[in-house]
Amino acid sequence: MIYNGVDFDTYFKNYPNNEGYFGKYGGVYISDELKSAMEEITDAYFTICKSSKFISELRKIRREFQGRPTPISYLERLSTSIGNVQLYVKREDLNHTGAHKLNHCMGEALLAKYMGKKKVIAETGAGQHGVALATAAAYFGLECDIYMGSVDIKKQAPNVARMKILGANVIVVTHGLATLKEAVDSAFEAYARDYKDCIYCIGSVVGPHPFPMMVRDFQSVVGIEAREQFLGMTGELPDAVVACVGGGSNAAGFFAGFLNDPVDIYGVEPLGRGPKLGDHAASLQYGTEGVMHGFNSVMLKDENGDPAPVYSVASGLDYPSSGPEHAFLRDIGRVKYDVIDDKDSIEAFYKLSRLEGIIPAIESSHAVAYGIKLAKEMKRGSVLINLSGRGDKDMDYILSLGENI
Repeated sequence: MIYNGVDFDTYFKNYPNNEGYFGKYGGVYISDELKSAMEEITDAYFTICKSSKFISELRKIRREFQGRPTPISYLERLSTSIGNVQLYVKREDLNHTGAHKLNHCMGEALLAKYMGKKKVIAETGAGQHGVALATAAAYFGLECDIYMGSVDIKKQAPNVARMKILGANVIVVTHGLATLKEAVDSAFEAYARDYKDCIYCIGSVVGPHPFPMMVRDFQSVVGIEAREQFLGMTGELPDAVVACVGGGSNAAGFFAGFLNDPVDIYGVEPLGRGPKLGDHAASLQYGTEGVMHGFNSVMLKDENGDPAPVYSVASGLDYPSSGPEHAFLRDIGRVKYDVIDDKDSIEAFYKLSRLEGIIPAIESSHAVAYGIKLAKEMKRGSVLINLSGRGDKDMDYILSLGENI
């Protein structure tokens, strides 16, 4: 399929290019010393991703440790409550550790072991990436440092406890807004000091090349599985697929399975409290082109052109930029990016819990809310939503807000 000049039959061979660009987005905007470290990671990744030994080991891990493939669930009661459109969810909440994050963390940790690194470091917002990397580090016998903002630590206490139980060193970040962006800043600084002995396992499709590509590739198992499963269940493709987008790892992997199909694709950003700068984290909706954390993409900026303060009820979505591939797919129109606010996300959180017995992560609830909105607008058809994680981590926080915010 050719869409606005992009041939999706060969898309994954051509995007990103050798310099790590998706169109004008991506690249490597870091010090020369760290560029050498990125080149080392790139060379190692392109070597092992063609290795049958690496592929076999990763497949075994997914099958015997992660519990893949995760299923698709048909949401019969929720669908009936809306109308004639049928809703389905891809159950990444049933992946080991409760979210999609382990898909790339096991791959990154396996890469670190191949490269002879002794430690993995990362940032985390909602805590799911931190838990997943701590799990991978324990599995492979690696040291693990996780940087997390103090605000998110208070909101995500269960995941902080899990990281510590798994043996990770949780490092509290207190500067700035003390959320995800500051955690990334601190993790990058630590990596710059110790890159020879460790690898920075970026938690999304962001950062300098090769991470946007590498994380997408590891996460593409979600979309590949979902496409095959949906065809097996219904005999046809869904009319639309939906995923939440912060940095965008779950969405990039999910969308990868459907980019070359006649399927409408929707990425859902957090509108938070509203469209005023500082009240949301919808960079693709309201941002402009800019460089941060080593890559060029679309970002929210303050009056000085620096990354703006952001907010979302979902700790995993409050990031002032988005992955370069998402910016590219937005520009060519292959994916439509829209927004959902806190109120609708929390309403969807309760609706899915009470009608289907599935408690979603508040990040995933943004996608569920948009799927419900889309179903109300469509007269017929089917919508497949990526349920990127479970809501255990969010329950105390959501209950503290009340059902009407």
